[in-house]
Amino acid sequence: MNSITRTQFDFPKQTAVYKGKVRDVYTIDNNYMVMVATDRISAFDVVLPKGIPFKGQVLNQIAAKFLDSTSDIVKNWKIASPDPMVTVGYKCESLPIEMIVRGYLTGSSWRAYKAGAREICGVAIPDGMKEHQKFEKPIITPTTKAEIGGHDQDISREEIIAKGLVSEEIYNQLEKITLALYERGCEIAAERGLILVDTKYEFGLRDGEIYLIDEIHTPDSSRYFYLEGYQERFDKGEQQKQLSKEFVREWLMANNFSGQEGQTVPEMTDEIVTSISDRYIELYENITGSKFEKAPYGDDTYERIEANVKNLLARL
Repeated sequence: MNSITRTQFDFPKQTAVYKGKVRDVYTIDNNYMVMVATDRISAFDVVLPKGIPFKGQVLNQIAAKFLDSTSDIVKNWKIASPDPMVTVGYKCESLPIEMIVRGYLTGSSWRAYKAGAREICGVAIPDGMKEHQKFEKPIITPTTKAEIGGHDQDISREEIIAKGLVSEEIYNQLEKITLALYERGCEIAAERGLILVDTKYEFGLRDGEIYLIDEIHTPDSSRYFYLEGYQERFDKGEQQKQLSKEFVREWLMANNFSGQEGQTVPEMTDEIVTSISDRYIELYENITGSKFEKAPYGDDTYERIEANVKNLLARL
């Protein structure tokens, strides 16, 4: 066993299970959540057929660090991380939108801009911009949350409020929190020689208060550039060296897959899988400044996770 792509736990007082694209979430006593970051990987809202070794551990441990380092900005759901692949926290009522914040014109926003779009989610984008160019100030481009197998849809602030997805008061708070979290993320990234290009946040309500939920500033939800050489590469019109899932998307697109109906995911060779795993570990070490300690995979991995989680739940 060199990756974990599915789980089937039965924890004490377990009341529900939700299998997301990447995470398996177990609800405990309708009050707590056990979030297992599996090694599944998704792109274009499609779960790819092979797992990526250590990806779940990377995501879980980066998210845990950033949840801790932003808790002065907004409350978050985390209680503890009892295992390298698991975080346990409070159950919140999830809000039906994702707050995407972009500091640079890149990725899907660049593809839309290149095709002629000058507005994203109701936000005007000026003419004459180049790929990877920094916006004058960060923009927020929300999406709806898709069910498994569906695609997240761009949506404007005005549509969100008009449809009653969240109230105007809540949305204004979300915007303010989103920009503050992004600013903190940029500061931490800069200390590590990185640029936090864009990222997304998910929020929920608990006892009427806004909580940051899910994960934060990982390579699944964020895109990073290397700070050194950014300006030189931009001036020359060269591609940026980046740490994100974009290279996975580019590999898929180069092999005629972009999540459209009728398309087939290209073969994921061992070489491709290893290169993706190495990229995730590289990001961990760059963004945290710590050496990545690989948790062992083996026949007892599931037992380890189960024991660590049960030990924590017994103390709650």
